[in-house]
Amino acid sequence: MRKIKIPKQINVEHFRVAIFGSARIKSNDPRYKQIKSLAKMIAKEGMDVVTGGGPGIMEAANKGHKEGRSNNDVHSFGLNIKLPMEQKENKHLDIKREFQRFSERLDYFMYLSNAVVVAPGGIGTLLEFMYTWQLVQVEHTCNIPIILLGKMWGPFIKWIEKWPLKKGLLDKKDTYHIFVVKNCSEAMKIIKMTHKEYEIGEPDFCRNYEKYKIN
Repeated sequence: MRKIKIPKQINVEHFRVAIFGSARIKSNDPRYKQIKSLAKMIAKEGMDVVTGGGPGIMEAANKGHKEGRSNNDVHSFGLNIKLPMEQKENKHLDIKREFQRFSERLDYFMYLSNAVVVAPGGIGTLLEFMYTWQLVQVEHTCNIPIILLGKMWGPFIKWIEKWPLKKGLLDKKDTYHIFVVKNCSEAMKIIKMTHKEYEIGEPDFCRNYEKYKIN
């Protein structure tokens, strides 16, 4: 597996936030506008953003990030996937790569990201969420926060608590890195806290590009 080519002028140690979400959400949708606002906040804090590089929520994140910058030290990544529908790259990317397989693409998300925000989405978004969660659970990746933003996640987490957790198929500690939030401010509070602990080298946090090896 070839490593993603990151230009020399880009600091590999930059803190990066992955944003997952549906390609089907339009620009006039409140959820699109919410993610765009969140990405602006992320850019203003000097953090990079990583998305799937396509339309919908991904476009909102890349576009908001570009609009929120105050300098050229932060960047917008797009990890696109070749599909027969929906997934066309948006025009707000600084660094991009196209993948043929979801598995390889998901590995690059983990390699690059230090926090994850999951917006509303379908099967692809659920796959990205669960893949991230499993890797944190088995300690194949760093203890990154998985921030679930949007009304659809509350009922899903209740189902997790009622069935897998209650029936002993999960440990309570497996849920410690899952955060259900109502708005951008709550999401940014978690992201900024994680960034601070990342910067000072807290023992529970690490640099994914060092731990999550891809050859």
